[in-house]
Amino acid sequence: MSLPDRMSGVLLTGHGGPEVLVWSDDIPVPRPGPGEALVRVLAAGVNMTDVNTRTGWYARADSPGGGWAGAIAFPRIQGADLCGRVVALGPALPGEEGRIRPGMRVICPTNQAEPTAANPLAFRAIGSEFDGAFAQFCAVPVRHLYDVTASPLDDVAMGAVPCAYGTAWNLLERAGVGAGDSVLVAGASGGVGFAVVQLALRRGARVTGQCSAARAGPLVAAGAAHLDRDAVPQDGGFDAVIDLVGGAGWAARIAALRPGGRYAVAGAVAGAEVTGDLRTIYLRDLVLLGCTHQSPETFARLVALLNDDPPQPLVSRTYPLRDIARAQADLVAGRYPGKLVLIPPEPAA
Repeated sequence: MSLPDRMSGVLLTGHGGPEVLVWSDDIPVPRPGPGEALVRVLAAGVNMTDVNTRTGWYARADSPGGGWAGAIAFPRIQGADLCGRVVALGPALPGEEGRIRPGMRVICPTNQAEPTAANPLAFRAIGSEFDGAFAQFCAVPVRHLYDVTASPLDDVAMGAVPCAYGTAWNLLERAGVGAGDSVLVAGASGGVGFAVVQLALRRGARVTGQCSAARAGPLVAAGAAHLDRDAVPQDGGFDAVIDLVGGAGWAARIAALRPGGRYAVAGAVAGAEVTGDLRTIYLRDLVLLGCTHQSPETFARLVALLNDDPPQPLVSRTYPLRDIARAQADLVAGRYPGKLVLIPPEPAA
């Protein structure tokens, strides 16, 4: 396709409320550099990571700069979930020739591994460290793109996948969840939580999803048991706990683990600061896992599933990209189960 010089999208102009999300029809279309592909965005999921970055939630009180792992360069185009089609390639880097071609439908992980000697777990997050999917086009390193042209999932469903299902797959792999395990999923009705439920059931686990009764229908229909959001889980009743909630119920979820149990966390929507009893952790020989870094091999295994026999993401609503503030407000308020997805306008001819 002939590339326009300008595109439409949403600029994050600083940390704050929805007023810092500014629509523009005059954003330069990026030109892919060495080892990059230019991707036309087809659909972009709405995620708490974008909201948290916008509000500066990731920065501790003693961390200057705010934002994500460090200070964010403004303006920034956010968008951690990308489903798009490759429209142009920059000069190929050695070993990457032919891996990604124009016309391919692609996705990429939200957290893209960029290890260094000092930090082998280092990564860059799309939409935080570099411009993401909340515009008509974005430039992404070829090494982090994956071909999903063959997947039966449509563009909207695929736009709900990278952050939620990438996080869910990583949580389950890190926690070693397998057949016969009893698993508690806290925050089971959200995008990541529902993905955990689906993928854990596929592994042969026995899954209990914890969420409000009003949002429990889809996870029960998927085959999980339901535990109300405010209920206390059975003490010592689970091999693994997948936590996306944090907050006041944290200690009860730790106590819900059997001796040798595994606790994996990748969210804290109910509060990042928690209290508990360390004796429960060490006397039961529990394993606690923080799950943000994702290896390329982990995401590649998810992509293989997506192209072969994917789970169907629960997409409750789509919005025009221009309505991002409304979509994020609906996400934060928990108005819908599963995922919300933004659709950018068609590029000019």
